[in-house]
Amino acid sequence: MNEIKKEFMPFCWRVVSLHVISYFIAGIFALSFINYKEYFNTGTLSLLMRPTDSPIVAAGPSLQIINGFFMSLFLFPFKTIFISGKKSWVKLFFLLLGFSFFSPQTPAPSTFEGVIYTKIPLSYHLLGIPECLVYSLIFSALLFGWYTKPKKTWNILSVIVVMLIVLISTMGVLSSFGVLKNN
Repeated sequence: MNEIKKEFMPFCWRVVSLHVISYFIAGIFALSFINYKEYFNTGTLSLLMRPTDSPIVAAGPSLQIINGFFMSLFLFPFKTIFISGKKSWVKLFFLLLGFSFFSPQTPAPSTFEGVIYTKIPLSYHLLGIPECLVYSLIFSALLFGWYTKPKKTWNILSVIVVMLIVLISTMGVLSSFGVLKNN
């Protein structure tokens, strides 16, 4: 039992931190290049999605710590599949992509189920695919890289970047409540 715990803890941190970082990068990409702010505030998606300046949306990057923890629990039994072999990260990439787009258990926007069961136009479903690709690529490549070239630098950088993301997220929440004012 102690051996599993000893092996799980570093894996858990790697998954949690890389999930938060990858999620944040993919989200910034989507906000910048896909213009989620406009799509979420008007038209069809405004009925489903919270506005990008909502407090809970601002808290989203910090809350991904919880999501990352659950991901680590679910991925841990299969960890050797994703970290051994020259291109084993590709397996994780396709697994993430598959469960995110092709095999979700809910008809959400930008999923195959969403295309079938929702009235959302196909063009809106296609909007989220680049974000999903960016996330899956960054997460799987970095997790593989961290295991193939383990260095203390990975831990230090991941702690600093996750702390910065939590700080940015917290500032976003405070700003959405009007606590941080532009002068």
